[in-house]
Amino acid sequence: MSAHVCDSLLYGHLWSTPELHELLDDEGRISAWLDILRALALAQADAGIIPAEAAQQIAEHARAEWIDLPELAAETRASGHSTLGLIRCLRHRLPASAREWVYYGATVQDLSDTWHALVARQVMAITDRQLAALVDSCADLARRHRDTVMCGRTHGQPGQPVTFGFKAAVWASELARHRTRLAEAADRVQVVQLGGALGTMEFWGDRAERLLAGFAERLGLGVPDMAWLTARDRVAEFLNLLALVTATLAKIGQEVYTLQRPEIGELSEPWEPGQVGSITMPHKRNPELSEHLVTLARVVRSNAALGVEGMVHEHERDGRAWKTEWLLVPEACMLTGAALALARRLLSGLEVHPERMLDNVQERGGYLMSEAVMRTLAERLGKHTAHEVVYEAALAGRRGGRGLRAALLDEARIRDVLSPDEIDESLDPGRSVAAAAVFVDRVLSSLSAVPDGTGA
Repeated sequence: MSAHVCDSLLYGHLWSTPELHELLDDEGRISAWLDILRALALAQADAGIIPAEAAQQIAEHARAEWIDLPELAAETRASGHSTLGLIRCLRHRLPASAREWVYYGATVQDLSDTWHALVARQVMAITDRQLAALVDSCADLARRHRDTVMCGRTHGQPGQPVTFGFKAAVWASELARHRTRLAEAADRVQVVQLGGALGTMEFWGDRAERLLAGFAERLGLGVPDMAWLTARDRVAEFLNLLALVTATLAKIGQEVYTLQRPEIGELSEPWEPGQVGSITMPHKRNPELSEHLVTLARVVRSNAALGVEGMVHEHERDGRAWKTEWLLVPEACMLTGAALALARRLLSGLEVHPERMLDNVQERGGYLMSEAVMRTLAERLGKHTAHEVVYEAALAGRRGGRGLRAALLDEARIRDVLSPDEIDESLDPGRSVAAAAVFVDRVLSSLSAVPDGTGA
């Protein structure tokens, strides 16, 4: 049975993915911890700290199939220590000659923090892979709708025409920057922890630095300049990367959520027969995908904020802050994975309604073109005077229930300097979005320069 929604048979698909759940559940965690213990033993043998034969015995027995999970749980509860139960279970299965060399000189954070680095590496690789697909989807939308005119909005109100391609290019550009951030953060986040009791590696004497380098090499992780027992900026940075990624996905989701409202009707998220929006209102088609992206991102941002709180550590170890990460990191990883998967479903099946987009521009009586008219007038009256004149004409036109063209022709100061043909040219939405197309092309051409890989 499950108490956490990520583990739920009913709802887990909304909060995690099978790939991430397998990485972060008990079996995945224990398997990774045993990988770390194997690497530690072999690196200690390489450095001449423990006998090579003992290291080989540890490496052969430190495997998940050799560990009984209920026994491990019982040992953990009995000891009241987070990793001693695992050490006891492993020692029980080792020959007597190897038992004393398990976990030799290491401490709980050496294991759990190195596990975090391994998890971060895998999650960052998964995130980068999903982001690459999302960038491609957004770029495809930007390319196909480069010239699809729609209503641009500021403060929730109609502003001036843009193109849907421009909007999608903004998404693609932002998502691509997250890939760059992941690549840049890899060297800081994906590093081992091996410090011993207080981080000085005193237990291993003059062989400590050789051990640290060998341990990191065996795990394929970086070597820190010193132990980071109380320097939790690496964890906080990782969580905030996930928060940034999911915040962008939430922004996209929120946009789709709003633009598919029937009174706007410019987008529709994927929907299949059999989906039910309401058990009381049979007609409902709720925006399940776009809505849930916002929900997931809110929780990840909260996790990231607590991760930053964990940077405030006391002395050389502080379980009050550090153990919070045991909850935050797996949850944030699973929620991010769910958000990325949902966003891919949303964007790959997104329905765009160009006719409705154009209708929403034209139904505004031409008022979305006020800036273009002002720009034309500015060449003859000056920008600020042109603003005042168009403002007065628009105000009078709306009061009288007329479109902008009629209002402009009624204004003598405009008739004196602009012909009806010039006014009509200024009111053409197609002319006003030419600049948007330029920036769509810039984004599309720049996407090939995004660095690939996150250290995995």
